[in-house]
Amino acid sequence: MSTDAAAPAVVQATARYVRTSARKGRLVADLVRGKSVADAQAILAYSTRAAAVPLRKVLQSAVANADHNHGLDVRELRLVKVTVDEGPTIKRFRPRAQGRATPIMKRTCHITIGLAETGR
Repeated sequence: MSTDAAAPAVVQATARYVRTSARKGRLVADLVRGKSVADAQAILAYSTRAAAVPLRKVLQSAVANADHNHGLDVRELRLVKVTVDEGPTIKRFRPRAQGRATPIMKRTCHITIGLAETGR
């Protein structure tokens, strides 16, 4: 049951094992979800949060995928899917007073951005 007028194809790009926590990445992802590519690039370029840098790189990769692999018009693209999922946590220990040790959790995340053309 395939129809040609169904939902447009979503072009994706993913960055895995990014060294920032998923919670911090989601704060930035919420700023750009649903925006056009030009608006999202402007928001990420001037964001002061460190998680904006890997998100901007994934967005550039998704735009390049849409342009090169699928021949889509970059000006018509919109961010329809922006997810920041938890990755594995690297566990380390720090020595403390009186022979104790406290854990250090180095969290990672997986960033996925999906682009689709707007139906204008």
